[in-house]
Amino acid sequence: MKRTDLAMIVLIAAVSVGVAYFVAHSLLGGMTQTGVKVKTIDPITSVVETPNKAIFNSNAINPSVEVNINQSDTTTTTSSTTTDTTGSTR
Repeated sequence: MKRTDLAMIVLIAAVSVGVAYFVAHSLLGGMTQTGVKVKTIDPITSVVETPNKAIFNSNAINPSVEVNINQSDTTTTTSSTTTDTTGSTR
């Protein structure tokens, strides 16, 4: 490569970087100088609040207890045999 070719490549690269900077700056905008208010959270403490008596009472449903609706001993989700509309078993 000649020196003029190398200088032309460097010049084109520099101009391309400058154009890319100004295009990105015009599309994305500059840095804002105004402040932003953000919501902060309360610090974690060791104080435990008492639960709501309307929700946590002795008559409330316990979701951790298994409920058997059909009064059978086995629990199945699918049947091993199916019957089609003609009445034959597969």
